[in-house]
Amino acid sequence: MKQLLLIFITCILALSAPQAARAQIISIDGEKLDADSIRKDFDDRPYFGLYKDNYFIFGPSIGPRMTKENTNVKFQISIAQKLTRSTLPWGTYLYLFYSQKCFWNVLQNSMPMTDLNFNPGIGITKPLFVKNKYIGKATLMLEHESNGRDGLESRSWNKVSLAANIIIDNNLMVHGKIWAPIIDGMNNKDILKYCGIYQVGMQVMSNNQRFTGAVILTKRQGWNFNYNTVVELGWRVFKRDNQYLFLQYYNGYGEGLLAYKEFHSQLRLGICIKPKLFSEY
Repeated sequence: MKQLLLIFITCILALSAPQAARAQIISIDGEKLDADSIRKDFDDRPYFGLYKDNYFIFGPSIGPRMTKENTNVKFQISIAQKLTRSTLPWGTYLYLFYSQKCFWNVLQNSMPMTDLNFNPGIGITKPLFVKNKYIGKATLMLEHESNGRDGLESRSWNKVSLAANIIIDNNLMVHGKIWAPIIDGMNNKDILKYCGIYQVGMQVMSNNQRFTGAVILTKRQGWNFNYNTVVELGWRVFKRDNQYLFLQYYNGYGEGLLAYKEFHSQLRLGICIKPKLFSEY
C-alpha cells in the first residue's frame, strides 16, 4: 500500500509541478507543440484513431528449448473513439477506448488462438500545458479486462486508472499509471500478485525520429523488487509514416490473462503501427 501511495504522489507531482518538463520544447515529428496548436489538433483530429500500439509480432520463448508450444504470434489491435465534439469542463475530452490482444500458436496443428484478451474502457483525457507549451496528457479511465471464457478458464477484472504521459524533451517521454482494482473474476482473485498494482515507463527517440526504444515496468503486488518488464525497440520504415519494424521482449507474469500465473520470457519481432506522439501501455 505504501508503494501504491508513493507512485500516486509521484503522478500528482508530475501533473501539478510539470516545470520539470522543459518549456523550450518546439516540435516532435516537425509538429509545433504550443498550446493553441495542440488544442486545435485535439478539436480537429478524426473521432476515430489509434490508442495503444497496434502490432503483429512472432518469436520464441527465451531460456527453454524452442518448441511449437512456446513459439507464437502475439498481436494487438487498439483504437480510441472521441465522443465529444468540443472540450468538456477543465479542458478535457471524453473517449471510448478498446484494445484486443491475442496469442496465436501458428506452428501447431490447426493453428489455435490460445488466449484472447478484451480491454474496453471509457475515460476523460486532459492535455497538459506549461507556459503555453504542450508537455503531455493525463487520462482518468474506467476499464474492464477479460478473456471472454466461462467456467474455470474465465478471467476478469475491472479498474479505475489514472495515467500520465510527460514529454521531457524532444527525445524523452515518461509514463506512469496507477489503478484501483475491482476484481470480479472468481478464478483470478490473486491477479494483483501477477498483473501488478502500478506501471512506470520511459520512451526515447532519436534526433532524426527514426529510432525509438521503450522500457515499461509493472510492479507486482508485494514488497519485493518484483516487476514485469517489457523492452521495445522500433525502426521507422519511412520517415513520415508511423509504421515500424518492431522488437519486443517480455519478462514476467501476466502477459496474457488465461495463464497469468505462468512466468514468460519471450522475444518477438514484427511490424508495429504507433499512435501520434505517445504509445500507451
